[in-house]
Amino acid sequence: MCKNDLTYFSEGQDFICIECGKKERGNVNCSNGHYVCDYCHGEKMFKKIIQEILLSDGINPVMMAKLVIDNLQIPMLGCEHAWITCGSLMKSIQNSGQIQISQEQIIEGINRTRRQAIGAYCGLTGICGIAPAIGAVFSVILGSACPKDKETAITMTVSSEIIKSIAKETGPCCCKNFTYTSLIRACQLLKLHLKITLPYEVDFACENQSKHPHGCRREKCSFN
Repeated sequence: MCKNDLTYFSEGQDFICIECGKKERGNVNCSNGHYVCDYCHGEKMFKKIIQEILLSDGINPVMMAKLVIDNLQIPMLGCEHAWITCGSLMKSIQNSGQIQISQEQIIEGINRTRRQAIGAYCGLTGICGIAPAIGAVFSVILGSACPKDKETAITMTVSSEIIKSIAKETGPCCCKNFTYTSLIRACQLLKLHLKITLPYEVDFACENQSKHPHGCRREKCSFN
């Protein structure tokens, strides 16, 4: 908001959102005391991301996500990345024509992701919103739900595999790295569980090293 450093609290504090005035418990604000609630955070981008995803071409979800991030100038960190991750994977599957996926299903997946992608929870609970983003894709395709067996088991297994893959890329956490890493692993899991084959080759090097507020991993990052 004001470009100042973020302050992270080990115990939740009561904050008032400077956007909508809502009071809620949170663990992060800026050093100037500004706080934006979970709903308002990224709200201005939500519809733009959906529009951009639905108009995207191509079947490589990693490259699609990179293009959406660049086109919309998504900030270095934020749950917008989880929405883009879900949408890019679903749109790539749709574009590939290997199974039928509707625009409504893509929007459903992104909306499900939005309910579980909460800022800073990658560290607070160990569950980055990008894991349920990939889980939402498999859930929508498989129709998984609490009463079901195999469908839900696959969805949970996939989500846990995504956490494992991005856990190797921490120190500090980077939403852009997590997006690309998770999509590469998701493509592998799509082939394993659903016999859907998508390309996931990466044809870029990250240009955001100087923008990370917590410091870039640089040579430790797979996309440097």
